[in-house]
Amino acid sequence: MAEEAYSATVLDHFQNPRNAGTLEQPDAVGITTNPVCGDTMKLMLRIDGDVIREARWQTVGCPAAIATSSIATELILGKDLASVESLTREQIAEAAGGLPPSKLHCSVLAQDALRKAIRAYRARASV
Repeated sequence: MAEEAYSATVLDHFQNPRNAGTLEQPDAVGITTNPVCGDTMKLMLRIDGDVIREARWQTVGCPAAIATSSIATELILGKDLASVESLTREQIAEAAGGLPPSKLHCSVLAQDALRKAIRAYRARASV
């Protein structure tokens, strides 16, 4: 896909990713892989009082997958779990300034990783 098909926001987050890396002893981890393209995202969260205080990610994939990982972490920091859980792929794509139709699955990758991390956290917290 031609570079000009990406928004300025996607290019910025791809070239200058926010919150990339690992988080030691996270409270929640969500890992998801797109079965079609193979993009994989690992999302690690630090949660305090049902609020996401820190988020880190490791993504292997195309520029849009890297960018949406970065954008998603910016969207969730300081938010409570209920509002993060209701974050949609459309909202992630909108925050990215839009995605080419062939790259919309990248916003799904971030949404799925978020939901898996929150589910894992809640399952562990209820034990």
